[in-house]
Amino acid sequence: MHSFNDEGELLQEEKDTINLLSNIHLESLHFDAISVVTNIYRVAQGLRNKMEREVLSEYGLSWTSFSILYDLWIWGSIETKNLAKSAGVTKATISNITKTLEKKELCYRKVDNRDRRITYVTITNRGKQVMEELYPYFHKGEVEIVSSLSLEEQKSISKLLRRVIKENGF
Repeated sequence: MHSFNDEGELLQEEKDTINLLSNIHLESLHFDAISVVTNIYRVAQGLRNKMEREVLSEYGLSWTSFSILYDLWIWGSIETKNLAKSAGVTKATISNITKTLEKKELCYRKVDNRDRRITYVTITNRGKQVMEELYPYFHKGEVEIVSSLSLEEQKSISKLLRRVIKENGF
């Protein structure tokens, strides 16, 4: 019925899901796909919560505001449409978060002189300083989160996730 290893390390939530869904008579229920998507979601949520609680809260940043500031740190200035795509949020969310980041003097917005419909967000020197101070702590958290995986396993997961990202246009 499914290809989970009976002696594998299924999480209790996966066992409960399998037990519940096994009673649903669908033509093609793919437990492996359910497991992959569910575990990606749980890792993403757990990572986000851990980093917000242990690293970002000290700087008064949410996960999304950090993501936006990180993109600005890397690229300097980005059109709001592209910033929204990169952060995986709407332009309205970008607008709200950049207002907050502007109040903290971490970035500023500027309307394009040639096309008033286009707005760019640019990191400030203060924003760069915050990122240069914050990022080593953030990176330490990244390393801790995957510390139970070998380097080869980390590379393998990254490669597989990149393929999922590319195939789905995320």
